[in-house]
Amino acid sequence: MAFDHTEPPAQSPGDPSLPREESALRTFTLAEGIMMLILGTLALIFPLVASVWVTAVVALVFLIGGLISWINTMARARQLDVVHTFWRLVVATLLVVTGVWMVTRLASGPTAAARQIAILALAIGGVFLVEGAVATCVSLYNRHVRGWGWGLVNGLMTLLLGAIILMMKSSNLVWILGILVGISFLFSGIDLLKFSASFHSKKS
Repeated sequence: MAFDHTEPPAQSPGDPSLPREESALRTFTLAEGIMMLILGTLALIFPLVASVWVTAVVALVFLIGGLISWINTMARARQLDVVHTFWRLVVATLLVVTGVWMVTRLASGPTAAARQIAILALAIGGVFLVEGAVATCVSLYNRHVRGWGWGLVNGLMTLLLGAIILMMKSSNLVWILGILVGISFLFSGIDLLKFSASFHSKKS
């Protein structure tokens, strides 16, 4: 998952604060890139640990997001119609229940945790399958646009990855999430380091 960075801000004459801001941004970006590379490498070395971590984060996101949505819906109930309020509460409740269920499954032992991780991996495989199909169709539709081939390759690779995940055995699904996180972090770290290096190239 690469970040879409813009070019470093051009220095305006008579603005001495910009060099300090650029130096701070370059240092922060460099440190973040190195950290992402380290985390990505660790995730590839210990994919099972990374898979458990990803599943726990998803569970907390569901739980916290559901609670916030529930509270927000109740606070805005007077401004919303009855049907809208009802369905918002249904979705928020489902998120909370799913989050609690995932947390309890992770805490109930390695067997239950492995099953939960496998379910999440299958869900991600399905998302990749749909995303890859859409990206492939969009790139083929935009063949007149320069660089459409890269979009086609990305779509086909995402489609293939989704198909591979969906066809994997449950025992292998346990560590596939960690592999995906490791690859994503490595690409993000490389992108951040390239962005940090752009400051040096601009000065030279």
